Amino acid sequence: MAIRREIDAALTRAVGFAYDARRRFPIVRRTPMITITALYAYPVKSCRGIALDRVTLTPAGFPHDREWMIVRGDGRFVTQREEPRLALIEPSLDAGTLELRAPGMSVLTLPREHEGESLEVRCWRDVCAAFDAGEEAARWLADFLGAPHRLVRFDARHRRPSAPAWTQGLEALNRFSDGFPWLLIGEASLQDLNDRLAVKGIARLPMNRFRPNIVLAGLPPYGEDEVHEFMIDGARLRVVKPCTRCIIPTTDQATGTRAGIEPLATLRQYRFEASLKGVLFGQNLVLAAGTGCELRVGQRVTATAR
Repeated sequence: MAIRREIDAALTRAVGFAYDARRRFPIVRRTPMITITALYAYPVKSCRGIALDRVTLTPAGFPHDREWMIVRGDGRFVTQREEPRLALIEPSLDAGTLELRAPGMSVLTLPREHEGESLEVRCWRDVCAAFDAGEEAARWLADFLGAPHRLVRFDARHRRPSAPAWTQGLEALNRFSDGFPWLLIGEASLQDLNDRLAVKGIARLPMNRFRPNIVLAGLPPYGEDEVHEFMIDGARLRVVKPCTRCIIPTTDQATGTRAGIEPLATLRQYRFEASLKGVLFGQNLVLAAGTGCELRVGQRVTATAR
């Protein structure tokens, strides 16, 4: 025991974190230099993301993040869980339009503020108010996916809060995200996972397999798990729930094809949480303060420990 305490103390002095060998990763206590290295929005749920240099915070996430969603004829949401080829649909936004591109398809251009027929759609257990994007979008999706689908836009006149059981007394709003406005991952967490995959002879994975909104450098592997809040120029983003990973990280985002059972098999060996019934990678965040504040790539971040 004395030897282990001496090792822990030496590592704490060396890396600037409280270190406990029993936990197998450092615990954030003394904050190192943490910076934002990437920001992403996903205008259409489960389609390709857009890299951002800077972005404004809203109570429901980044502007236009998961503002659109693809649904079946019965109004139930569709994601890469069922349709891996959604990874090939590339949205882009300008001042007035949403454009969708996909291999072998003409460009679909839609008015960004279009308010078509009002309807109710389902995203997980939530029944959400939405606007239908019209017949041209429905035909485009049917041609690409080979089956009837429709594109819908979130109706912001209605509220979709995160589950209060997780938000620590804060009201957190969503559009069509799974359940929280932001997902954050530290670069070191992916590095650690990739090192474990490399031991098995498996190629390293890019961050896009995990579809984060915010990526940070400067935390130790899984250090985001030990943070209470991230503070960025007046904004406070609170960590509320680990992200349990579904099958989507097994999808190659460049080809829209499933690539076996990794990284889920490796994550299950050391990141399985029985109480949440899944493997954990990344943390969901909600806004504690700072509506209208701006995040920028390269920006300094301060973290407070739990």
